[in-house]
Amino acid sequence: MAALIVVGLGTSADAAGFLDGAYGSKDGCVYAKTGQSSGADDFLLLDDEGITTSTSTCDFSGEAVKTPTGFTIKAECEADGEPGSLDTATLTKSPKGYTVTFPDGTKLGPMPKCK
Repeated sequence: MAALIVVGLGTSADAAGFLDGAYGSKDGCVYAKTGQSSGADDFLLLDDEGITTSTSTCDFSGEAVKTPTGFTIKAECEADGEPGSLDTATLTKSPKGYTVTFPDGTKLGPMPKCK
């Protein structure tokens, strides 16, 4: 994934506990609850630790910065086993859940809150 951009100014929040739970696809939410992965191609899981898809992971670090529509946070991403760099992810909340956006135009979501 390409370098990520910090959008907006806001207040900082500790990375642990900045989200109000896990968000994701059906399979991502099952994994959040049970730790069991189905291996589905549409796997998405967003939590305070990072975002995981069927082919990539981004681990969050540092403090989440509150924005008018969500958060920005440092993320170290890896896709298909290839290491990435430390960048910033933008998390935007809507009525449908969170969408994670990267500067290269990649968008993951929206992901509804896991029940």
